[in-house]
Amino acid sequence: MATNVTGNTVDQMNGLLRGELSALETYRQALEKVEDRTAKDVLKECHMCHSKRVDSLVEKIVALGGKPADDSGAWGSFAKLMEGGAAAFGDKSAIAMLEEGEDKGLRDYKKLLDDSDLRLRELASSLVSAQEGTHGKMRNLKLLMK
Repeated sequence: MATNVTGNTVDQMNGLLRGELSALETYRQALEKVEDRTAKDVLKECHMCHSKRVDSLVEKIVALGGKPADDSGAWGSFAKLMEGGAAAFGDKSAIAMLEEGEDKGLRDYKKLLDDSDLRLRELASSLVSAQEGTHGKMRNLKLLMK
C-alpha cells in the first residue's frame, strides 16, 4: 500500500513537472518570437525560474524512487499553440498566452496545498511563491503592453 501512495505522489509530481517542462518550451518559443526588449528580459527571468522548478521537481521525484517525466506530454500542446497561433499575432498575444499558462500553473500548485499527502503539500508550499512570482510578472507585463 505504501508503494501505491508513493506511486500516486510521484504521478502528481510528474504532472507538475510536465507543466513546468511545457512552460520552459513555451517561454523558449516566446523568447525567439517576442521583439520588445523589456518583455524579453522578463521572459528570460521567468524561464530561469521555471527551470529551477524543474530541477526541484526532478530531485523530489528521484528521492521518492520515481522516474521523472522527460517531456511535457499533453502540456506540450500549449507550447505548440504558442508556436503556431499566438506568435503570429505579435508580442501582446504571446504574453497573454503565457499569462494564461501561469494562471493554470498557479491553480495546480494551490490545489495541492490542501492535498492529503504531506509530501505534496510540502512540495506545493515550497514552489507556490515562485509560481506566484512568474504569474505576477506575466500579469504585469500583459498590463504594461496594453
